[in-house]
Amino acid sequence: MIRKIVRIDEEKCNGCGLCAKACHEGAIGMVNGKAKLLRDDYCDGLGDCLPACPTGAISFEEREAKEYDEAAVKKSKLSKQEETPACGCPGTQPKTIRREAGCEIARTESFENKSQLTQWPVQIKLAPVNAPYFAGANLLIAADCTAYAYGDFHNRFIRNKVTLIGCPKLDEGDYSEKLTEIIKNNSIKSVTVVRMDVPCCGGIENAIKKALQNSGKMIPWQIVTISPDGKILD
Repeated sequence: MIRKIVRIDEEKCNGCGLCAKACHEGAIGMVNGKAKLLRDDYCDGLGDCLPACPTGAISFEEREAKEYDEAAVKKSKLSKQEETPACGCPGTQPKTIRREAGCEIARTESFENKSQLTQWPVQIKLAPVNAPYFAGANLLIAADCTAYAYGDFHNRFIRNKVTLIGCPKLDEGDYSEKLTEIIKNNSIKSVTVVRMDVPCCGGIENAIKKALQNSGKMIPWQIVTISPDGKILD
């Protein structure tokens, strides 16, 4: 079909990569230090990349091109979210943290608590659905503030669990869909939810209840509530 699509002038391109970052569909990529339209069917022709280019290397043209494929773009985005670090940050790559034997209860002579965290990342939105550390895991879903309110949080809650944290008041969207996929696609043994005794934390409790229901699995689960002054209420 003949339609409007972006054109990149390679001679004007300075290789800054700003257009590739501005292209939300992933149609533009960097090849040998120059911007290139990788797939016609990923270009929606709206031109978000145009104002990002500092050299005027991008323009529109009318030519024979494949129709914009929104479904393929969405599938590509989802694949990249699961297979590559979020936002391109190496610090979000999933990994298992090996602890020395006995460290879960050991303390230094200065009584410094040892970390019990066994995996990375910990943010619900960053954790890959099929991360290997979910296999056979006792899952801890904790509201961000709980670890600050309860002093011995690592030994009491994180020890021997895979930990995911979030704040339903600050994070956009509902956690239930992501948590449903994690529970459905992995052999989770149990779920513990630790929340604060504040109304907004009801969002994290409701999300895991919905996720357990939608997963179709019968898994032991419990809710623990922490008061702002650091007491376990139930």
